[in-house]
Amino acid sequence: MSQAVGQDQPATAEHRYRRLTPFWKWVLVSGTVLSLVISIYQLFNLGRFGGFVAIDTQYFYALLGVLLPLVFVIFPSHAKSVGKVPIYDLFLAALAIGVNLYFLVYARDIVDLGWEYAAPDHIKYASVVLWLLALEAVRRAGGLPVFLVVFIVSLYPVYADNLPVPFDASNEDFTVALAYHAVSSEGIFGIPFRAFANLVIGFLMFGVALQYTGGGTFFLNLAFALLGHVRGGPAKVAIFASGLMGSMSGSVITNVLTTGALSIPAMKRTGFSPHYAGGVEACASTGGVLMPPIMGATAFVMATYLEVPYSDIVIAAVIPSVLYFFGLFIQIDSYAARMGLEGLPKEELPSVRQTLLEGWHYVTVFGLLIWMLLYLQREALAPYYATVLLIVINQFLKSSRWNFDGFIQFILGVGRLFVELAAILAGIGMIVGALSLTGKISTLANELLSMAGDSVIVLLMMGALASFIMGIGVTVTVAYIILAITLAPALTESGLNPMAVHLFMLYWGMLSFITPPVALGAFAAASLAQAKPMRTGFEAMRLGSVIYFIPFFFVLNPALIMQGSAGEILNVFTTAIIGIIILAGALQGYLLGIGDLSSNVFLQWPIRVALLLSAMLFAVPGGEFTGYSNLELAFAGAVVLAPAAFLGWLGNRGKVAAA
Repeated sequence: MSQAVGQDQPATAEHRYRRLTPFWKWVLVSGTVLSLVISIYQLFNLGRFGGFVAIDTQYFYALLGVLLPLVFVIFPSHAKSVGKVPIYDLFLAALAIGVNLYFLVYARDIVDLGWEYAAPDHIKYASVVLWLLALEAVRRAGGLPVFLVVFIVSLYPVYADNLPVPFDASNEDFTVALAYHAVSSEGIFGIPFRAFANLVIGFLMFGVALQYTGGGTFFLNLAFALLGHVRGGPAKVAIFASGLMGSMSGSVITNVLTTGALSIPAMKRTGFSPHYAGGVEACASTGGVLMPPIMGATAFVMATYLEVPYSDIVIAAVIPSVLYFFGLFIQIDSYAARMGLEGLPKEELPSVRQTLLEGWHYVTVFGLLIWMLLYLQREALAPYYATVLLIVINQFLKSSRWNFDGFIQFILGVGRLFVELAAILAGIGMIVGALSLTGKISTLANELLSMAGDSVIVLLMMGALASFIMGIGVTVTVAYIILAITLAPALTESGLNPMAVHLFMLYWGMLSFITPPVALGAFAAASLAQAKPMRTGFEAMRLGSVIYFIPFFFVLNPALIMQGSAGEILNVFTTAIIGIIILAGALQGYLLGIGDLSSNVFLQWPIRVALLLSAMLFAVPGGEFTGYSNLELAFAGAVVLAPAAFLGWLGNRGKVAAA
């Protein structure tokens, strides 16, 4: 097993990118290095040593001026244009460099003279060019659905007065609207791009470094060493490894393809059906993106939007993440116990001691990262220090040391991520800009509250549905930003905790990866498991069922996101854990401490329905919105649980006696 898990192969999606010649690879490498130099210069404030001190606007134009042209180099305009870079893409790349340099020259005037509302004509003309380039970049990097959303909404100020209530607003001239997108702090350089430039860049680089130095191998080997031998071991390995891998990669599909390539065959070997194995991997990979300390790009956008330290997001996400993975773990354990599935032989597994000796540097680097994030609160700088430490240590290790080609591959991997995310975030920033220019942001919350009849529960259901639908059509980051602008203010104005509201939208946006009819994460896992995609999707939906409820729980009681007294946090966490154990028993037909619930064919389903009700009573947090205390709900849950558990115990006792 140690050898099988030995060599980390970063998942790629080569079909999306143009096949670059050596020259264009060097162009991408040069652009990536230049963008890193610009970022480090600004974030580490190197200008204070007597050099040029750039304002934020200059930094953003410089960064976009490097990354936007590369979109037209690495992303072909259509599927048949994956060969050499055509002349029209060279023209677009040159135009992207030129227009950003033009804005860079006038960056201080833009700020000092208030050009976001009163731009001179030459800036308006340049803004039209930048708008067109940003749209085409979004289409190539983000796909047609994202492009259509950005295109339609970015022009909202132009046609707003022709829309019915509640979507109507005052009109703006076409060039005024586009100038606002190009030069204001609420357009292209709004919250999404600012989060990318100030926070996300470093973590993207760290994630790629971790992947290319063999971090995925270490996580898998450690998971197999710790859990591979227990009942249902390979499935539990998938949870552990995919959780860690997903946290650093921020991508569900990448996570599935990287860890699932090894965990899914191991699950099938020990008796798990193909669709169940695929469902486990899809759920584990989806949960990984919600797991601290990195959590993908969306969490950094959230920190910027809420104007809180990123460490606050990390702390708030701990309990929901623990509950989700615990729910997966217990369900798999119950299923393995009911089906009699054993783990892998110990002699085939790597030892914990050897794995830690070989991967000690990953633990050290993670320790540095978490210390800087939570203790020093240096979110912007922490990933740079962690990346440098990881690469330096890696070069002293013969097993994973990079040669020159390996280093170039790392830079290319970083560059692709930078270019793709910068293009998408710059484009969707114009959604924010359109609503800001029309003043719709300030009125939309009241209109949504009115539509919901001032009912918090109805508004939450609207939010869940909207988040899920948005998660199907566009990336999670795009879905979150749109909902953070439109729906979040209405939810917070109704009295809900802002952090809980934003996490709620993030969680429900992720659900499309495991929920049919789309379920992209489950479909990717099904291809590896050689299972039916739709059946795998429904299995993932059942396994990940707890994630459908957790967002409602922490919105109704913020103690589940660490906001409350220590006693209250411990109380709601404990009852939630009990509820999840009972829920796993209801869903899998095997209750911890009782055993198989299928002994009596006639009583099995009444018992499982009673367990489901008991689980909800235990897990739902008490508080103002439920009208009951945690103690009252837990007592009611115990009352429902007792007869169901007793009947289950009687059935198993009779089965043993008969045997």
